[in-house]
Amino acid sequence: MLIVGLTGGIGSGKSTVSRMFVAHGIPVIDADVISHNLTGPGGAALDRIRAIFGDEVITDEGALNRAVVRERVFERPELRRKLEGILHPLVRREMLRKVSATKGAYCILAVPLLIESNMTDLVDRILVVDADVSARIQRIKGRSGLDETTIRRIMSAQIDDATRRARADDIIRNDDDLEQLQTEVAALHRRYLELART
Repeated sequence: MLIVGLTGGIGSGKSTVSRMFVAHGIPVIDADVISHNLTGPGGAALDRIRAIFGDEVITDEGALNRAVVRERVFERPELRRKLEGILHPLVRREMLRKVSATKGAYCILAVPLLIESNMTDLVDRILVVDADVSARIQRIKGRSGLDETTIRRIMSAQIDDATRRARADDIIRNDDDLEQLQTEVAALHRRYLELART
């Protein structure tokens, strides 16, 4: 089975593209969903994260308080590395488990930090969703309420767009033209089906 790694900077529209592949009947394994499960109430990563960050990063509902952790890792980069050291291996293992249980010509691994987290070995091709920074900032503001300073801090923690594009096998532009985006996804879907048959 062909495995396509879907990635892109925050706010680029990865979730929208993922939904379009799902509409074509393609399974999407989403690292963010796995990560939320690992850090939700009773999640497998919580005890190890609590041991590093303390009880104050756990909400009353027993889930990870992402806003508090975000501030901590921005202030202390070594904490980011520790957090990633806990989460990335668990996410990787769960993605592999889900891939092995997946049937079909190809599947999508949606991993925001595919390149940064050295998970490119899990995929046969890298698909980058690309969009202008200004458009991405407006999308993130609209959905999350984060201010521009915080958004730019998150962006700066990711690899730059040029480096991401240089690693891509395929690039899809998401400039808020939904019809064009659907056309591009449909074309890639056909291409991936052909590649899966070879």
